[in-house]
Amino acid sequence: MISCENAGGNVNDHFRGVTKMIKLAKNVERGIKEYVLTRYACYLIAQNGDVRKDEIAFAQSYFAVQTRKQELIEDRINLIERLNAREKLRESEKRLSQNIYERGVDDAGFGRIRSKGDQALFGGFTTKDMKERLKVKESRPLADFLPTLTIAAKNLATEMTNYNVEQKELYGEDPITDEHVQNNSSVREMLGQRGIKPEDLPPAEDLKKLERRVKRDEKNLMKG
Repeated sequence: MISCENAGGNVNDHFRGVTKMIKLAKNVERGIKEYVLTRYACYLIAQNGDVRKDEIAFAQSYFAVQTRKQELIEDRINLIERLNAREKLRESEKRLSQNIYERGVDDAGFGRIRSKGDQALFGGFTTKDMKERLKVKESRPLADFLPTLTIAAKNLATEMTNYNVEQKELYGEDPITDEHVQNNSSVREMLGQRGIKPEDLPPAEDLKKLERRVKRDEKNLMKG
């Protein structure tokens, strides 16, 4: 109860005192005090109880497992969100590559267009600069280390470029570059209005490592 109170909780909401009548000899009844407990109250009792008691030991183990399950669920949700965002970006960039190839731009030109788009989105930092800033190996895609928000921002700008390249029938590297830079600048401006600078966001966990870690933790939990 003290723990509940110190945490800012209302003791009466979690520890409800009740009177239970028990029968004694000669049909005499006597009231004894018991408590109706919420799940939160059970958790506090388990955390503060005597571990030598089987019930307390079991409860501590139970809550520890449930807490770990919740952590794994949250990891899985975050992983799915980042994977979905990453796949959408991959598809939009694939479509952009096809669009610009059909409009007279080779693979090297596509790389330049994408880097200049990144430079507009990240406030002057090129793709190479951002890899150095986030300590990403040159051989790895930058997007595998970006938070979901930044991946979604890059995807939005790329989809805008795809749309306008097709609708305006842009041709050649320079017009498409201008379009892509403008779209990334617009997305950056929108984020800036909410106090967000993409280049200042911390790197996210490597998507490949995150996938392996979640799968490993799930297997260990099942074995446990």
